[in-house]
Amino acid sequence: MNTTPQLLDVVALLTDVPAHGLLRGQVGTVVELLDGAYEVEFSDDEGKTYAELALQSDELLILHHRPQDSGLMNRRGEPQ
Repeated sequence: MNTTPQLLDVVALLTDVPAHGLLRGQVGTVVELLDGAYEVEFSDDEGKTYAELALQSDELLILHHRPQDSGLMNRRGEPQ
């Protein structure tokens, strides 16, 4: 499993960023890979950006939308 954010990864903040009005747990998207940081865009449910800033990897949690491939099979013999 990759623990380094990649372009277009969905991430969550691990700490508040009061200067930008952001709270721990808010979800954003990595939109640019910078030298030693990640430009993350935060947008509302309608897609309007309300914050965009450079963050360090230790400030981010990569979110996953499907399980890691474990090689296990379900009851029908299909990969889980």
